[in-house]
Amino acid sequence: MAKLNVGILCGGKSAEHEVSLQSAINIYDAIDREKYTPVLIGIDKSGGWNFGSGGPKQCIGNPENPKNICLRPGRAAALTPESAGRLTGAVRDSDVVQDFPKLDVIFPILHGPFGEDGTVQGLLKLANLPFVGSGVLGSAVGMDKDVMKRLLRDAGIPIGKFLVIRDGPVTYTGGPAAGMGPVDDGKTAPAFAASKFAAPKFDDVAAELGLPVFVKPANMGSSVGVSKVNGEEQYRAALEEAFRFDTKVIVEENIPGREIECSVLGNENPIASVPGEIRAANEFYSYEAKYIDPDGAALEIPAKLPPETTRQIQSLAVKTFQVLECSGLSRVDFFLKDNDRVIVNEINTMPGFTKISMYPKLWEASGIGYAELIDRLIQLAIERFNREKHLATSYQG
Repeated sequence: MAKLNVGILCGGKSAEHEVSLQSAINIYDAIDREKYTPVLIGIDKSGGWNFGSGGPKQCIGNPENPKNICLRPGRAAALTPESAGRLTGAVRDSDVVQDFPKLDVIFPILHGPFGEDGTVQGLLKLANLPFVGSGVLGSAVGMDKDVMKRLLRDAGIPIGKFLVIRDGPVTYTGGPAAGMGPVDDGKTAPAFAASKFAAPKFDDVAAELGLPVFVKPANMGSSVGVSKVNGEEQYRAALEEAFRFDTKVIVEENIPGREIECSVLGNENPIASVPGEIRAANEFYSYEAKYIDPDGAALEIPAKLPPETTRQIQSLAVKTFQVLECSGLSRVDFFLKDNDRVIVNEINTMPGFTKISMYPKLWEASGIGYAELIDRLIQLAIERFNREKHLATSYQG
């Protein structure tokens, strides 16, 4: 059986650019060379695509230094709907570059906007290529914490209280805490009005959600732009920071308890890994703790949980995955309160694959090694593609 060319898309026009590069290096090094030929394709911070003919050392600078990792300039490349899976040199010139390989499947290891939010997924569907991970809808709703939480709430999945603030002079309502339905404690509260120039008053937010609160960009991951807020001055600074990354900001209640994560794998019949626990060394599980500082958090895999709690978390992880129309892979994050109540925090539809990332470590503890996990994800992508290509594209009555 001929080996498949696997395009590993990495980098991206996102604040999580560097995380993506680290993930790509690990996938490139671990992929089964008997079945696949990895092809690194970097997307720079301006959105330009670059083809690298070599491995990570030729395509990615400072691969051993997460703080200074960078994408090296390469030959300009483009993927278009009519290219039949072959990269072309149409970004800066119109000549086809003959040594660009034809791609059979794409692993878009892109985190955050312009990669994990359905944008690249739409391009890959138009290019008629199989790709790892959720499709356009699952990627988009999984990225937007506001939409995600509303869908989970409507499906009866327990979530925490939250408010939404938009960057514009209109009136906004938040999630269940703003009178939109039941929350963890079953209470509701009046909605707030907010605008670019007048966010909800800190005292009102504190009265509604308690203290501390977390202020986050609605469409971002890896704890980028996230602040823990205890006072009014922090609140204003946190809004400014979050609005650097998105035009919509979410303010969440603090949920005291243990931080538990669970990995999901599959398409129509997904399975859940053993849960793991994160014990952050600092205020919360920050970007640095996730990807840079090996001592930033302690990971306990599997988490020490009663069997019935483990089953509940696994069941909720799979249900969350299905409610949000995900496929391939996701990591679902939970809070386990002191009263043993499980609360879904969020989903990550393209979790990190760095050396200290939870997604592959949870599967390793569940009996699926790193290389096998990559293989399964690629096969799931091809399986979904083959199923969808038989759908009718015309109606003849």
